[in-house]
Amino acid sequence: MKHTMHFSRHKVAVAIAAALLPSALIAQTSEPLRMPAMEVIGSDEESILRQTGAFVIIDREQIERIQPTSTEDVLRRIPGIHTKTEEESAVVSNIGIRGLSASEAKSLVLEDGVPVAPGLFIGNDRYYNPRIQRMQGIEVLKGSSSLRYGPSTIGGVVNYITKTPDDGVAVSGRVGSFNTRETTLEAGGRTASGEAFGGLVATHARSDGFMDKDYEMTDLMFKAGVALNADQSLGFKFSWYENDANISYRGLLLDDYRSGKTYNPAPDDYYLTDRKAFDVNHEWHLNDRATLRTLAYWSEVTRDYWRYSVDTAASNAAGRWVYTDDLTGNNRSFERFGVETRLTLDHDLFGWINQAEFGLRFMQEESDDKRIRATRDQDRTGINDRHRVDSADSIAAYVHNRIIVSDRLTVTPGLRVESYEQKRKILTQNSASETTRNTEFLPGIGATWQLTPTAQLYGGVYRAFSPASNGVALDGLTDQNLDGERSENYELGIRGATSDLNYELTAFYMDFRNQVVTGNSDPNLSQSNAGKTKHYGLEAALGYDIGGGFSVDTNLTWVPKSEFSSGEFSGNRLPYAPKYLANAALNYTRGKLATALTAHYQSEQYGDPSNRKDIPGNAAGGIWGGEMSSYTVFDLTAQYQLSEQLRLQGAVKNLTDKRYITGLRQGIYVGPERSMEVGFNYRF
Repeated sequence: MKHTMHFSRHKVAVAIAAALLPSALIAQTSEPLRMPAMEVIGSDEESILRQTGAFVIIDREQIERIQPTSTEDVLRRIPGIHTKTEEESAVVSNIGIRGLSASEAKSLVLEDGVPVAPGLFIGNDRYYNPRIQRMQGIEVLKGSSSLRYGPSTIGGVVNYITKTPDDGVAVSGRVGSFNTRETTLEAGGRTASGEAFGGLVATHARSDGFMDKDYEMTDLMFKAGVALNADQSLGFKFSWYENDANISYRGLLLDDYRSGKTYNPAPDDYYLTDRKAFDVNHEWHLNDRATLRTLAYWSEVTRDYWRYSVDTAASNAAGRWVYTDDLTGNNRSFERFGVETRLTLDHDLFGWINQAEFGLRFMQEESDDKRIRATRDQDRTGINDRHRVDSADSIAAYVHNRIIVSDRLTVTPGLRVESYEQKRKILTQNSASETTRNTEFLPGIGATWQLTPTAQLYGGVYRAFSPASNGVALDGLTDQNLDGERSENYELGIRGATSDLNYELTAFYMDFRNQVVTGNSDPNLSQSNAGKTKHYGLEAALGYDIGGGFSVDTNLTWVPKSEFSSGEFSGNRLPYAPKYLANAALNYTRGKLATALTAHYQSEQYGDPSNRKDIPGNAAGGIWGGEMSSYTVFDLTAQYQLSEQLRLQGAVKNLTDKRYITGLRQGIYVGPERSMEVGFNYRF
């Protein structure tokens, strides 16, 4: 017989138990054709509740109520996720999950199932961050279920789901502090039969930015889909993005931070990015028990980073950065091509109901890295004194099989294999090159147990890995013989819901066996797999409908241990891994009005592995460290549906104007001060 979950009427409440907004139904489309896409969790009942790990689904209504400036505005509200904001629009990505440092990438970020980091195997994975304006949902998956999507699923998987424009035209806009202006156009159409559609989402935004970190961004996405016949559909997506941002590695020096200064510490440095990408999705229902999904994707990212050198002695004397006329452009371009196919198959092996999935992925990545030495007068033209090309070819295969042992118990074993070859060529050294190869075997097993009609127990154990990038694996143009960074991950949790309450509690443990560390005594082996770290803690979420239009949503992440267990920093806590993260929201919804007062708390964290307490007061070179104090930030948001066509909205962010530190690098990164914005959405 067909297996069903006992608390199906509360499936959405469970799925979004961790989200900091009122529980709301995930939008179920009534359109005849749905854009085929690779989803991490899925939106149907059985897909949602079969997950053997903790997960969160954020839908479009929730995103709109948050009124986010960036993806990080949404992610920081989810249990287990820590964001290290460098500026309010999050041009680059800085997230850590479950005690993993937010300054390193150990979690996989996807858009419609496609990797968005410029390089998974070749490095430089922070250089592109998708724009929130094109998103209608976010899936976050942790635990053994994430094994299917690797590599770099140690913390989990974040999958952004892009909008599929509805029939007609909609325009939205907002203005706010820092002279921020943003306009988004959504337009879509569908054939009379409903078997084909097309649409676009276009956003243009510009701002003077907090601390005068100005940016001008354009983001364009086109989607189309067609039903080839009753069993097959084809989807296509093209996107183009460009952003010129006045940001840098430089932060404020200590005295200026303490005195409340808000000037741009690097006024002439610019981070220039653009990206073009297309995805093609094909979905084929072979029969009632088998479906084949195939995804092909290509992307090209360019990132030109122009930075002026500093006079350290003059900077120390002035108490702020003093720049010379020497200009360096670290200019990189990335290209990726990949094909992935997944076969889902229901079968009755051994007399049990089984749901199997088989997957295969091939991917090629290449980056072209140039360092241009110039001067202020030369204006971004000069000598290329370092030119290198990094590339990687990878093949991955996986299988997992969900065994429905009974109406209450399911067990899901799985195995993923990743095999990859990396190559580095240095063109400024007569095209000298080196190559390395590696294969990783990643087993896992998870289970769910229906304790009661309103409670489900879940858990699992799996091995995850993150590949050493080309710059590490081939450091010094020498094969460093490095395995991937491996972690044994364990998880156990319970989730459920009643008519007024939804909850989730998850315990996790991650044991790194061979994180890459530097400083080896052998000059020919400057990197090694000697590093070990341990992470464990709890995630908890609780939502309650008080009545009278009021509800509360809360979550807490507690990571008592996230520390090095070997090497120079043994016993120290990882940088950018706070012990506590907490979120709370008081929501009020009545008729056409929806409001929320939210609070985000973050405990102390360190800026480097040494765990030094003091923050340097001068312009010394190297990695900055120090302890960043805890802080709480409050946001107030509201929206009003004036008519069926027009919605008005407004927000005050950082309501109490809290001044706090978000990061330490070459100076102090400051969290955005209090800001206000108003906006509208009008559907023609």
